[in-house]
Amino acid sequence: MAARPRTLPAAIAPVLVGTSLAIRIGKFQPLAFVAALLGAMLIQIGTNLSNDYSDARRGADAEDRLGPMRVTAGGLVPPRRVLVATYVTFGLAILCGVYLIAVAGWLLLAVGAASILAGVLYTGGPRPYGYEGLGEVFVFLFFGIVAVTGSYFVQRHNLPWEAFVLAIPVGLLISAILVVNNIRDIESDRRAGKRTVAVRIGRSRTRVLFVAMIVGAFASGLVCWIAGPLSPWLALTLLAIPLAVGVARTVCTRTDGPSLNVALARSGILALAYCLLLSGGVLAS
Repeated sequence: MAARPRTLPAAIAPVLVGTSLAIRIGKFQPLAFVAALLGAMLIQIGTNLSNDYSDARRGADAEDRLGPMRVTAGGLVPPRRVLVATYVTFGLAILCGVYLIAVAGWLLLAVGAASILAGVLYTGGPRPYGYEGLGEVFVFLFFGIVAVTGSYFVQRHNLPWEAFVLAIPVGLLISAILVVNNIRDIESDRRAGKRTVAVRIGRSRTRVLFVAMIVGAFASGLVCWIAGPLSPWLALTLLAIPLAVGVARTVCTRTDGPSLNVALARSGILALAYCLLLSGGVLAS
């Protein structure tokens, strides 16, 4: 429950996109791909564990929250055990990073360290950025820009502009998952002093932000075809529009926890489906 495996598509999707571009350009490096994928998944799980522990200490996971029960706040697992699990998970991620550093250079050390630090400081540390309305920005950077370009870099050891452009829709869609989460938790976050974007600008404006992020993702995903070297196969991503419309309709019209929990799960499915279609379009280009 604390590891929250349903969030893993957010870690898997950007690795698939970055790797697909690398395969299109050159030879596939399977071990680097596996290490990058496992490392991303372990960092995601470690972040979830850290978040479960830190939010409980700060009182953000009260009994009235609309999301699933958290194991630390709910008393299901002792806090120290959750903390130890966090350390072990990040330690395993570091082992994956050691291999990637060996094959792709020391730049990956800085990338991995920054990714783990970002995961811990989301709700941990003296001034967690998740409590200051910066969660979506960091998710965009680390699950979009860093994850896609990093996954490409471990394969090809260079960074073309296409990798950065393809990272934009990925980051937007994965950040949109957090937006749904924060819309759902807006009341409990406000009471706990957690000043997310939703708390700062209100439910209505956050809904507009969510729709804008979805539209921006579908539009930016076509840039490498319209202005770059990739083919119209990138338009495969448009097949995910019906799913996006359904999620947006729920987010913009419902306020109850069960409906928003469904929207949250479908936002993750949307991000994964989009990235699979994007990866397929890249490979077919």
